Amino acid sequence: MSNFLEELNEAQLKPVTHIEGPMMVLAGAGSGKTRVLTYRIAHLIDSGVDSFNILALTFTNKASREMRERIEKLIGSDAKNLWMGTFHSVFAKILRYEAPEIGYPNNFTIYDTDDTKSLLKSIVKEMGLNKDHYKPNVLYSRISGLKNNQVSVREYLDDETYRLEDRNANRPRFGDVYREYVGRCFKAGAMDFDDILLKTSELLASKPEVLSKYQNKFRFIMVDEYQDTNHVQYMIIKKLAALHRNVCVVGDDAQSIYSFRGANIKNILNFEKDYKEYSLYKLEQNYRSSGVIVQASGGIIKNNREQLKKEVWTDNEHGEKIKVFKASSDGDEGRVVASAIFETKMNEKAKHSDFAILYRTNSQSRSFEESLRKLNIPYRIIGGLSFYQRKEIKDLLAYCRVIINPKDEEALKRIINYPTRGIGKTTMDKALLVSKEANIALWQVIAHARDYGFSNLVANKMDGFVTMIKSFAAMVSEKDAYSVALEIAKASGIMKTLFEDKSVEGVARYDNMQELLAGIKEFVEKEGDEEKSLPAFMQDVALLTDADSQDDEEDKVTMMTVHGAKGLEFPFVHIVGLEENLFPSQLALQSRAELEEERRLFYVALTRAEKKATLSYAQQRFRWGQLTYSEPSRFIDELDSSLLDYELADSVSNPSVGSGFNLPKPNLKPLSRMVSKPASALAGFKSDDLSKLQNGVKVEHARFGKGMVENIDGAGGNEKAIINFDGYGRKQILLKFANLRILN
Repeated sequence: MSNFLEELNEAQLKPVTHIEGPMMVLAGAGSGKTRVLTYRIAHLIDSGVDSFNILALTFTNKASREMRERIEKLIGSDAKNLWMGTFHSVFAKILRYEAPEIGYPNNFTIYDTDDTKSLLKSIVKEMGLNKDHYKPNVLYSRISGLKNNQVSVREYLDDETYRLEDRNANRPRFGDVYREYVGRCFKAGAMDFDDILLKTSELLASKPEVLSKYQNKFRFIMVDEYQDTNHVQYMIIKKLAALHRNVCVVGDDAQSIYSFRGANIKNILNFEKDYKEYSLYKLEQNYRSSGVIVQASGGIIKNNREQLKKEVWTDNEHGEKIKVFKASSDGDEGRVVASAIFETKMNEKAKHSDFAILYRTNSQSRSFEESLRKLNIPYRIIGGLSFYQRKEIKDLLAYCRVIINPKDEEALKRIINYPTRGIGKTTMDKALLVSKEANIALWQVIAHARDYGFSNLVANKMDGFVTMIKSFAAMVSEKDAYSVALEIAKASGIMKTLFEDKSVEGVARYDNMQELLAGIKEFVEKEGDEEKSLPAFMQDVALLTDADSQDDEEDKVTMMTVHGAKGLEFPFVHIVGLEENLFPSQLALQSRAELEEERRLFYVALTRAEKKATLSYAQQRFRWGQLTYSEPSRFIDELDSSLLDYELADSVSNPSVGSGFNLPKPNLKPLSRMVSKPASALAGFKSDDLSKLQNGVKVEHARFGKGMVENIDGAGGNEKAIINFDGYGRKQILLKFANLRILN
């Protein structure tokens, strides 16, 4: 037995040393599943399995990099030979070799979400469809859902159920849009993100010799986060594992939270049906969280009917009770959370990066941002605009895409007149029309403009562009990614254009360009046998996920949605906005399955905490322009009350002075299940006409009681009043939604 196996507990050792046959590792939160994955791969290689014959699939590039580094420390350089990465990166690599088998070029482009939406917008316009009924976001989501369930254009058109859904949604011509979109991508030599998996599945299904090749290559298959796989991923794994059946899946059904992306919890729940001879191993000891957090999270997930049974436990210290804060408004919730972070940081001598604020929707971040800024607490928001989604970055990368694949229509449209070279919209509309009518690539039209009726003046401009692109393309096979990118930035005029813009935004864009070039240089100079070419870099960029672009070194409070937090952990976690119709979401209360996914989402949020978890909710908040009264989330009610410590946060008005956390515990009644309602709907309380409200006037509020108006600001229906309420302090209220009586 290798020495590294001695580092495992008994529950971990069993799956690590299991070699032949199908197996599932059911891993509770914080139970060391990454260790099991890495040590099992190391043990396989140590036992004589060729590292070239192992396929390991993860959901982020970051996870695969960390696992590869750990395996290399255990068994040495053999780890470099593993086929390890995300589903998309591994299968994109296979498609680079095999794409011609299904009619695609080896140098196919990978369209990102913006490319897809831009193409769909063009198709809707060309087809003369109602843009309100055929919105790019909706079309993209619909197409993605169909592809993730392996529904082709032909299958869609042959299925009345699908077509009826779209007719009822005022999209009767969706099938035509879908067909045109797929055709245009194929003509451009492009695959969208979903195609990477769909085309791999089609390749394996339609080419038996290719399937056999990879079945024999991947004799041992390991899949992380199996509960997050969709139907296409499931089918690919099933095909590849069919010959040797040495498939190991690791996951936790209690953390299945991505159904909106097509993830199917049935894949893990029904694993036994596909592999009746499988072995089941459970990792139930939590090494991450305190006893309170483990007990509370385990108790709440038991309310779900659909689950694989396990009993998660821990030897960690019991820890503090989970604090539950009731705030009077969303603004007060922001202040109380910021104050709590400030105080805990001081008391625990913690870093800012030890804290996370988790919310159900991105729109909740505003009040927390404002409150953190007032206390000079640095923060970062995960899930905002990605570096690679910035215009200046996408512009340079579009040049790189066209150089690699001139048929890439979306990239070509983006750069042909940037920087300005006199090829305007009218010219491009004509070129696009010729391309469509002749069923040829847009590049073909531009490269032979005179043959398609363009004037000499226009053709000369196009010739100049084509010559430049060809000169860049000639460098690709001879120079590394950085050398080519730097030449593009200079010779195209992008660098000069950005440098000449001396506005604040212009300087930031120029700095971003320098940052991109520095990143490409780092890619080229990093150690390893990986290819350093521009196509290799572009594939890396195309397959990045949000989690891969996070800087773990920053000492800042992290703010993100619960979905974005999966896989992460923090000593101190604030779960905010725990109100009915917000968390759980109002959109997820139509069925038990939807509610159970929301409960799993709360379970994920709670299990991110190592030392201390804090819950908060507001009694009222502005949503959709309405001041609504809220009821506490049912999830608070489902927690073991002996593990909770209720705190009143209503009176927090100046967090820099003190948080008010030491107020007496309120006498809370059982939480009821009521739908949020506007303040105007409160029975027996009629608001006065507030159009002539003035400073110094005494008023009575339906919720806060009596107070005095200290200041009125704004105009045009957006007047706000600052009112000092007895016992509640100063509140800022939008008058058009206020429920006030004038007392004098």
